[in-house]
Amino acid sequence: MENNMQTAQTNQPTTLHGRQNHGGHEIYDTHEILTGMIGLIDQYTIYEQFIQDPELKTIAQNQSNFLKQTYNTMVESFKTGQDPTVPTTSYKMQQSNDVVYGLTPSQPKKPITSANEVTDQCVSTYMLCQAKGLASMSAQSACEITNPVLRRVVADSVPNLIEMSYEIFLYQNKHHYYQVAQLQPSDMAALLQSYDTIPINQMH
Repeated sequence: MENNMQTAQTNQPTTLHGRQNHGGHEIYDTHEILTGMIGLIDQYTIYEQFIQDPELKTIAQNQSNFLKQTYNTMVESFKTGQDPTVPTTSYKMQQSNDVVYGLTPSQPKKPITSANEVTDQCVSTYMLCQAKGLASMSAQSACEITNPVLRRVVADSVPNLIEMSYEIFLYQNKHHYYQVAQLQPSDMAALLQSYDTIPINQMH
């Protein structure tokens, strides 16, 4: 009888606070996010030696510094479960929102065979892919994190990573590294008009 009572007590749901208020899945998810953030910061450091364009170098430095503070804030929240000393902020990109549409002829892309072939186009592509990947992983994890402080810190990182990705996209687009094709006007008009709104009724 005593063993049964102990088992019942062990299986009782508990409400934890502070540093112990973490679900098992979020521990693993946050490990992946922090590891991904370390990887992104490390890669930015490696890329610096290959970047030739001062504009791209400035973007990389600004993003790297912002990522380092985001990482520190996330680590503190992860370890303590409390509000971080330095709260989350919003990343402000330096690019305008102007997008160049249309395709211009370019050489077919292929993998490099030597580090000497690394160009600004290569580096900015690497940066874009990694920032987008970390944004996706953070967004998925933030939906299920149980610690409210950590959840908010991870969630706040998502729009910042999106902004960083978009800044790199705009840089690539401006230099014709990332070209944006458009549909024929008639096709675009047809698709733009292919949805309609519905009335919203109050629930009773």
